[in-house]
Amino acid sequence: MSPRRGESRDRMILSAAALLREHGASATSIDRVLAHSGAPRGSVYHHFPGGRTQLIDEAVALAGDFIAGMIDAATQADDPVAAVDAFFVMWRDRLVESDFRAGCPIVAVAVETNDDAPQLARSAAAVFARWQEALAALFLRHGLTEERSRRLGAFIIAAVEGAVIMCRAEQSTAPIEAAATEIHDLLRYALRDRPDTQPEPRR
Repeated sequence: MSPRRGESRDRMILSAAALLREHGASATSIDRVLAHSGAPRGSVYHHFPGGRTQLIDEAVALAGDFIAGMIDAATQADDPVAAVDAFFVMWRDRLVESDFRAGCPIVAVAVETNDDAPQLARSAAAVFARWQEALAALFLRHGLTEERSRRLGAFIIAAVEGAVIMCRAEQSTAPIEAAATEIHDLLRYALRDRPDTQPEPRR
């Protein structure tokens, strides 16, 4: 593949991800992606023989990899609470910078009916699972049980995604700031009371 063709393909995937964030899955058409990316029309089925479904699926994978990379980097921190705080700050900043127009492209795909392309919902579910597993691994490494770690990973992703939706509707950062504060306190208590910090029973 020539550099020009590769660049055109990458631009289309990036444009699809950006359009998913701002307009949702049903509004992310091939025509809209072409207009946004400036890619030539003839390149669509050359790069994406599966058409719009393949393009959106690859945009979901790209967005999922991007956030997963941020989570993976954060999970290397010594302080898991600070890592989760930073995750919330990242989402809050994305909302503010986009004037509350940009949400999560994975949610955009997950919440819309995809009867003609059920693989898109499966792809979104796989991304959510990957994010949860990364967070669960963080908590497990810091002494929480596997069950508690998995629950917290799922809860944090659910809280972030719900808060992002509410922020966009209210045009305010209040929901995500409230969620961040509550989860910060929850993690402090959970880590303070983790099994490996309990005093040994007297003999």
